Amino acid sequence: MGTTAGAVWGRGEQQDFRSRVRGTLLGAAVGDALGAPLDGLSLDAIREAHGAQGLLDLTPAYGRRGAVTHLTQLALFSVDGLVRAQVRRDTGAWHPPSDVHRAYRRWAATQSDWGPDERRKDDGWLAREEWLYARRDPATACLLGLADEIMGTLDAPKNPGERGPGAAARSAPFGLLVGWEPQLVMQLAVECAAQTHGHPSAYLTAGAYAAIVHALARGETLDAAVQQALALLATRPGHQPVADALQHALGAVRQGMPSPARVQELAGDGSAEGALAVAVYCVLVGEDIRHGLCLAVNHGGPSAVTGALAGGLLGALHGETALPPAWLAELEGRPTMLVLADDFAMEMTQGPALHGPAGSSPGWLARYPRA
Repeated sequence: MGTTAGAVWGRGEQQDFRSRVRGTLLGAAVGDALGAPLDGLSLDAIREAHGAQGLLDLTPAYGRRGAVTHLTQLALFSVDGLVRAQVRRDTGAWHPPSDVHRAYRRWAATQSDWGPDERRKDDGWLAREEWLYARRDPATACLLGLADEIMGTLDAPKNPGERGPGAAARSAPFGLLVGWEPQLVMQLAVECAAQTHGHPSAYLTAGAYAAIVHALARGETLDAAVQQALALLATRPGHQPVADALQHALGAVRQGMPSPARVQELAGDGSAEGALAVAVYCVLVGEDIRHGLCLAVNHGGPSAVTGALAGGLLGALHGETALPPAWLAELEGRPTMLVLADDFAMEMTQGPALHGPAGSSPGWLARYPRA
């Protein structure tokens, strides 16, 4: 697979990568939609509403089946920011965290505006997608962190006490930068997570998740991907809770049949590292994709987050065609996700050959202003 900058991609490699990009975005969104109706419910309440086995199929949230939360919205804006960063890398003004921050600020505008503002020409096509203006329980940390133009950094992170998993759930796209070295993928995800979630456990979980997706997108097994992420984490201050959670997830695989009780124990207090542990565990022990996703959401913790994290891993691991077709058919915003995924895959595999002078790029590149 073409994993270095400037590498030549064969047709088969391009098709495989596009399938993994599509799978990552769609899988995360499906997991988000599956878990959304369960957020805030205890395991007993889930069983009372959906039976002893819990939720086994999409059920309505926000008035429809297949509805996604702000987690998917932000993940899509992550991709938008990354495509713009890649397009701008030959302009002399290349700073990917800033491009992603501007994309997140465009998402923040969707949470207060009635609809697209045609006067803001540089917002690009994604910010003109009206379905993204639905307010889907956005996390307070995201709204506060993006309330002004000041970008949080590792030296001065936004919401420094925030340990929640929201930043991790939007970080799968960073892992799809397969032309980047793994440590740079982790660094970018960490820096972008600190824009809203400033506790080390939160932003290092986002970095670890991106690093795992990165390894999966390059064809590694999940176990090998987790081991690589653990090695990358080892040098970072504050990494121990995240490393312990990942080790706990790997150890739980050997502790008998999977159960909601074990998932809930891994989830802990709902922190970022616990959510990632749930996702890794459920993907490792799931009998198939449906089982893994259902296991990931049937617990008393942040079900939409754990579903999104597990779905992103499954999509990166198996590609688009392995995802349940019936669930994809009902997924909110699926056409937008496919366009965004294909634009990203095109940019990653063929970008430099397609770029013209600033302002003259034809076709799909016109969707991503360089300003």
